[in-house]
Amino acid sequence: MPYDDLSDDRYLAPVLESEVAYRGRVWDVRRDVVQLPDATIVREYVDHTGAVAVLALDEDDRVLLIKQYRHPVRSRDWELPAGLLDMVEEPTLEAAKRELAEEADTVADKWNVLLDVATSPGGNNEVIRIYLARGVRAADEVFAREDEEADIEVRWVPLDEVVRAVLERRLRNAPLALAAMAAYVSRASGFASLGDPDLPLERGSWLTRPLEPHGGGAPEAAR
Repeated sequence: MPYDDLSDDRYLAPVLESEVAYRGRVWDVRRDVVQLPDATIVREYVDHTGAVAVLALDEDDRVLLIKQYRHPVRSRDWELPAGLLDMVEEPTLEAAKRELAEEADTVADKWNVLLDVATSPGGNNEVIRIYLARGVRAADEVFAREDEEADIEVRWVPLDEVVRAVLERRLRNAPLALAAMAAYVSRASGFASLGDPDLPLERGSWLTRPLEPHGGGAPEAAR
């Protein structure tokens, strides 16, 4: 097929200097001096652990959505269950299963990779893996939630209606929008585009150095 070679090229430009410019509660801001072929540049960016998100789809083609408060955008937005990859060596699949159970009291029997997304390559190094989870059911254990997650609202919405709300600009959460559109398109081919659940993931902050401890406090959900 034409354009099968259309893909991002991994290019590890030499980093001459690297320092934490600001150490935050969840994420740091890192300053790198980078050598490019024709220039030496300085870039500051949010040093992110990476994250996972889950588009859970039931037998009626309904998507599990959660709503919670997101302070930077001053809104309670609809989104997917998601969380940070902040536990060293935790497989992405196990992290996704954990987040689905903890945030929505839901488990699933069938898992596949739906998308890998660099959320804002010019400003952070976050790579988020989005799973499609099917064969869903209520978890045996109900989790106690705190802070932003304490008043999470859960709702099952038909996939077609989620896509319509995205296109009508009523839903703005980026991982939700991308995942819903991808699931909608993939469904038309019988989900032929899905990936193996254990595919390795290149996490931006872990390409050249190990995960470093952040400032005090417990990590929060990534999305």
